[in-house]
Amino acid sequence: MADTSSSPLKHFVQAKKKINSIFDQLLEYVNEGASFIKESHQNEGLAKITTQQQLGEIEMFATKVAGIGEVLARRHMKVAFFGRTSNGKSTVINAMLWDKVLPSGIGHTTNCFLSVEGTDGEKAYLMTEDSEEKKNVKTVNQLAHALHQNEYLDAGCLVRVFWPKSKCALLRDDLVLMDSPGTDVTTELDSWIDKFCLDADVFVLVANSESTLMQTEKQFFHKVNERLSKPNIFILNNRWDASASEPEYMDEVRQQHTDRCVSFLVDELGVVDHAQAENRIFFVSAKEAVNARIHKAQGMPEGGGALADGFQARLFEFQNFEHQFEECISQSAVKTKFEQHTIRAKQIIDTVKKIMESINVVAAEKRVLSLEEREDHLDRLEFVRSELTLLTEDCKKSIKLVTEEVEAKVSAAMTDEICRLSILVDEFHGDFHPSPAVLKFYKNDLHKHIEEGLGRNLAERCSSAVHAALQTAQLQMIGNLKPLLPLNVQNQVNALLPYHKFDLSYDLNCDKICADFQENVEFHFSLGWTSLVNRFLGPKAARRALLGLSDPTFQIPRPLSTTPPVTNAPALAQENMAQEELMLSLVTGLASLTSRTSVGVVIIGGVIFRAVGWRLIAIALSLYSILYMYERLTWTTKAKERAFKHQFVDYATEKLQMVVSFTSANCSHQVNQELSSTFARLCQQVDVTEKNLEEAISSLNKKIELLESTQNRSKLLRNKATWLENELDIFTKQYLQPTNENLLNLKSK
Repeated sequence: MADTSSSPLKHFVQAKKKINSIFDQLLEYVNEGASFIKESHQNEGLAKITTQQQLGEIEMFATKVAGIGEVLARRHMKVAFFGRTSNGKSTVINAMLWDKVLPSGIGHTTNCFLSVEGTDGEKAYLMTEDSEEKKNVKTVNQLAHALHQNEYLDAGCLVRVFWPKSKCALLRDDLVLMDSPGTDVTTELDSWIDKFCLDADVFVLVANSESTLMQTEKQFFHKVNERLSKPNIFILNNRWDASASEPEYMDEVRQQHTDRCVSFLVDELGVVDHAQAENRIFFVSAKEAVNARIHKAQGMPEGGGALADGFQARLFEFQNFEHQFEECISQSAVKTKFEQHTIRAKQIIDTVKKIMESINVVAAEKRVLSLEEREDHLDRLEFVRSELTLLTEDCKKSIKLVTEEVEAKVSAAMTDEICRLSILVDEFHGDFHPSPAVLKFYKNDLHKHIEEGLGRNLAERCSSAVHAALQTAQLQMIGNLKPLLPLNVQNQVNALLPYHKFDLSYDLNCDKICADFQENVEFHFSLGWTSLVNRFLGPKAARRALLGLSDPTFQIPRPLSTTPPVTNAPALAQENMAQEELMLSLVTGLASLTSRTSVGVVIIGGVIFRAVGWRLIAIALSLYSILYMYERLTWTTKAKERAFKHQFVDYATEKLQMVVSFTSANCSHQVNQELSSTFARLCQQVDVTEKNLEEAISSLNKKIELLESTQNRSKLLRNKATWLENELDIFTKQYLQPTNENLLNLKSK
């Protein structure tokens, strides 16, 4: 068998392996790009970075690349043998296979199309179009031999023969040999071309050198030439061994056949020029070649048996045909099967590269905008925090100032109202009676009257001013903090004000303050001892004095006994001293005289009688009695009510003065709470601003990170596209545009 290491068909195998590798990488790349665009398109953070059109386009590319990859994986070099019946097409193929694989013989032997391709196994088999069953290769004579008249296999059917690659060097390099029925046995040439010839890389016209080219042969190739652009055609003038019987005419016949074949290739088909045409015409004996190769395979001499003269020359020319045919089919197959796919791959890569470049540019622009936006948000957040710190101090000072003003105003107003308490009490009218049960209800109604009256008067004097100060302070707070509020709140100033109407609550609690008030509506004579003591010493001192006189150990000081005076002057001095002692005794112990014994009364009466005389005493006692009777008769319920109100005013005035500071502080506290509440609401809105800014910054951080990742990924995919372009360029230079040196190397092999 021939040496396979130097086979020109290796060029196709290497090219196929390389282009398949590139397309595998291209498919992986396009799928990666489609996945990247799909993820970006579905990610809300990458809105408008990619488009649905880009996604659809790259998914379409993925489908196309996958389809092309499948086609390339199945691609093989295909040689189609055509000619008239019994010209030796099957024998030529058998010679190339170094074995009698296809049916051959005299007459019409091949009834259908036969393809021979390699299999990695050691066992040959065949398959028909209508079945997946692997049949014994020996049945090929029964299926394809015209003499067996198989009814279900006509000229347009295909039988695929799988021959072990180990037995044939040609089949190791993805070569398929296509045998055909004679072109003169059917008129369905167009259907043959469509079905079996459009993907053929080389056509071999097997002619009979004992005759000349027939019109049926020419007609078929004219049709092929119309459907394909300048097909590669070789012409084998088979059975050239017959020329050995007429050696004197051999050269002339050879030249005649050559001229006609050149004319057919150049003038009629126009597929090659004159210089190339002669290299496409060969004179061989396929029968001698197959026999010689079978002998060699069996270890016998090639020239064994009865062979005509010139056998070695014809065998050498057959080998030359194989070599030329291998070079031609290799170059042709690489170009025809890979060139268009390579161009298409470059177009796909270029489009995907532009898409990735576009995504990279858009992502970069959006990233810059996001960085600027984040910087603005950071500045805004820093401004809000610093301004809030400063404005908090200002608002605290403003709240303190307003509350102090309110406290002073309420304190002054309440002091004035306490001074006018008697008027308010006099305005009260109720059912008064000195009985305890009635007095209890009277006191409750009076407490309510005082509570309502003082509250009303204080509200009239303070509320409007307090409301004005409060609203001014609130509006000032809103004005100061407005730039820090969320945008949707800045235009809704009224929404920041309290929803309720603020009213000061004074809460005097008169019922509790005056709960200990004990009225005294008993009759008290104005010149009685208790009244006199109260008048001279005051209520508190009188109370202490009266409490002291009630002590049994207390005794009225008595004057020392004296000798009766001799003269009038000493007598008058003694009388004055007695009067002073009497007044001192009255002042210090007058209240207790009513409780002393009659002895004390007699002593006092005697002293007074001696001092002023009985007539004056009688007049005084008369007047005293009349005055007592008058006061006693005028001590009515109204008088008792007046006394009660007077006592209540004195008591309530003292108690209310004690709670002035507490009430004013309470009112200022209410204002403080109201202003603090307003400020707290504003701070909550500022917190919303801060939270929104922080969320926006966090979102921008994620977006920037995502855009940066998108940028890097699109840049990586763009660089991969450049690398794949370089790979395709290398493939194009190495296999699709071979240099003259490479061509010479191929020919030398």
